[in-house]
Amino acid sequence: MRRRAFLSLGALPLLALADYPAVTPRKLVFPRDHGAHPEFRVEWWYVTGWLSGPVGFQVTFFRARPDQDAPDNPSSFNPRQVLFAHAAISDPKRGRLVHDQRAARAGLSLAQAETERTAVWIDDWRLEQRGERYQATILARDFSLELGLLAPRIVLQGEQGFSRKGHRPNEASYYYSRPHMKVAGKLDGREVAGSAWLDHEWSSAYLAPEATGWDWCGINLHDGGALMGFRMRDRAGGVHFAPPHSQFRALRSWKSPRTGVEYPVEMAFNDLVLKPLMDDQELDSRASTGTIYWEGAVTALKNNTPVGRGYLELTGYWKPMKL
Repeated sequence: MRRRAFLSLGALPLLALADYPAVTPRKLVFPRDHGAHPEFRVEWWYVTGWLSGPVGFQVTFFRARPDQDAPDNPSSFNPRQVLFAHAAISDPKRGRLVHDQRAARAGLSLAQAETERTAVWIDDWRLEQRGERYQATILARDFSLELGLLAPRIVLQGEQGFSRKGHRPNEASYYYSRPHMKVAGKLDGREVAGSAWLDHEWSSAYLAPEATGWDWCGINLHDGGALMGFRMRDRAGGVHFAPPHSQFRALRSWKSPRTGVEYPVEMAFNDLVLKPLMDDQELDSRASTGTIYWEGAVTALKNNTPVGRGYLELTGYWKPMKL
């Protein structure tokens, strides 16, 4: 939701600005909707998964269209599209999240997001689609990922891909997922295999003024099923908005020794318990998208029996989110 974590271009106004298109119910069209939608304000491609080890991984590319008519941003040299990328490894042997980030203006072949397929890159960081196969290449400071991902299916979230994020008509996104992706490749040169989940989401008005952040999970179940859930939290600590059958309850918290932020890292999601691979999966992205959040690999248990694996994302616990 993701994705899901596009985080710092100023708070979205109550209504989408006039030059940003509204999100209204429509049929998603593939392969076109795998590509970028540069007219919309924000967009992300968000890949999370488990590799042999076990090790969790996350690769996310964000695209934003800044407001060219903003009174505090009058220059004709303002970027028309801005790209950000996050990548992280959750390895219990390291004991804490290892992550890196990139940011760039789109253009000049150094950073771009294609419109007819998923092909987005910043320098030597890439996520590229060819048919049902994706290739992720991340050459980070402290790790490297070269992963091939096979996507067997598409799940349209919400109402056939129209996902409400609040009570007002404009508070919505277009949103689909690709669960149970088969993964094979290399982590730091070592052969790995596993499974992953991809979210692609785009919007012009994602976060309501009353909302402070969200909790999200995507779970690949061992029986072949898949579950996604989220809630938008309000500034009073309650739930501003959540889709039906998406109930979260905090079971255990962890406090970051670096930032002092406390996160509910163990959550009940409906009838499942989500347990983190490790507690310290905090991502400090102030150098790119301007926020701190928790995003980590979790095991899903039912009646104390593991039934799936996935990721949990917790935003807005440091400061209220700004999209």
